[in-house]
Amino acid sequence: MKSSNMINQLNEILRHEWTGLAQYAQASFVVSGLWREVYTQMFWGSTQECLVHAQQIGEKIVALGGVPTVERNAIKQSNEITEMLEFSLDFESVAVSHYVRAIQIAEESPEDRALVILLEDILKQEQQGVDDISKLLREHHQMATETIPAAKAG
Repeated sequence: MKSSNMINQLNEILRHEWTGLAQYAQASFVVSGLWREVYTQMFWGSTQECLVHAQQIGEKIVALGGVPTVERNAIKQSNEITEMLEFSLDFESVAVSHYVRAIQIAEESPEDRALVILLEDILKQEQQGVDDISKLLREHHQMATETIPAAKAG
């Protein structure tokens, strides 16, 4: 593993986690409707998860001799729950790909097995996010088609 490649990939992950922190916090603030309390807790929990991941990744960047980024990507905003969930699914899917790439780089060198394990543990959480949000979206799409009245033939 080339340390600079690993640091660059970890900084890409950190940038993504900072983005998630802002995006999920924003969603928790603006979500409304009958299920507001449930979704606020879900989005706020995701905000906290991003912060934990950012801390873990930032600490590892420093341990490898790098400087953790403070930058983030643009966030996706909406006040419509289905769109918020779609943005969340996209965010989690990108996170999965970032962690998979980081694991590939880390596995090039066996001397830091703990890094591979850390990345795999976080990857597992990110994949769980993809799975959970996919289920929620499936239900949302199903409910939307059930509540739309059929067009009358005329």
